[in-house]
Amino acid sequence: MARTEDPRTAPPIRWGILGAGGIAAVFASAVNSHTRAQLVAVGSRNGDRAKKFATAHGIPTVHVGYRQLVEDERVDAVYVATPHSEHREHALLAIAAGKHVLVEKAFTRNAAEAEEIFAAARAAGVFVMEAMWTRFLPHVDALHQVVDAGEIGEIINISADHGQHFAFDPKSRLFDPNLAGGALLDLGVYPVSFAHDFLGVPDSIQAVGQLTQTGVDGQISIALTYGERTQATLMTTLWAKSPTTAEISGTEGRISVAGDFYGTTSFRVQRLDGRVWTFEKPGVKGLQFEAAEVARRVALGEVESPRMTWDNTLEVMRTMDAVRAQVGVVYPGE
Repeated sequence: MARTEDPRTAPPIRWGILGAGGIAAVFASAVNSHTRAQLVAVGSRNGDRAKKFATAHGIPTVHVGYRQLVEDERVDAVYVATPHSEHREHALLAIAAGKHVLVEKAFTRNAAEAEEIFAAARAAGVFVMEAMWTRFLPHVDALHQVVDAGEIGEIINISADHGQHFAFDPKSRLFDPNLAGGALLDLGVYPVSFAHDFLGVPDSIQAVGQLTQTGVDGQISIALTYGERTQATLMTTLWAKSPTTAEISGTEGRISVAGDFYGTTSFRVQRLDGRVWTFEKPGVKGLQFEAAEVARRVALGEVESPRMTWDNTLEVMRTMDAVRAQVGVVYPGE
């Protein structure tokens, strides 16, 4: 069942990290520990922050500012790890410099910004991918094998949640509309993308939610419909730690994905005929798999990944655009 390649078998590639925050640190550690890639430069508007980040992750070059980073001749690919509100600008900056780009999820604020990035990448002939690391994990590959083999029959419902508890702080990026804050783009993108991965584009979208004091979404429940009898029921919140599990229920059985469903984890298959088996959690964390995918596709001269295509990203962004419109979240400048 295990078909996911070891990230250490991917060709070496030289990364530049744009932004020196928390997710950038997780990515840097994964690349250093589990791939043959090199971290050659980091860029931040805060010089002291960039220097500390470089020291922590063994990165030889520090750039104060982002243009110097993307124009660094030693950098093959740029990992964009800034807030959602900045993804479009920073991805376009890297593309204009001829660099391949991995953009942290959610890819952009909206589908229109994503389309602009992909158009620029197509014109420049560079690789671009959304960093939806879940799609490259061993258990997700195994889930597709189980579903594709018909082990649970026709999918009737997918349920998934992602809630974390954050104390309200209007200065935090999670609560700041200027930084495209809110539960959906930061947390809810995982269940939405999970549903899209197995069911595709929904026929209808219904969402209800409540906003925070700053006007971003604090909690949203989403119902997606597919055909005559298939649904996805999804939830995201900034106000509570939810189970962060997923269930795929079908006509012949169901799959229970342990929390956190979007990270490296295990799952249990229970068929109606009584057969039960489990996929055990591999002893690795996960961002190295998406980094390896970039390296492999770049080496092949490709501009997108078949597991997270440009259309896949646009489909997810359009669903989230529709959800935000129903809940009433509009970001400044949109």
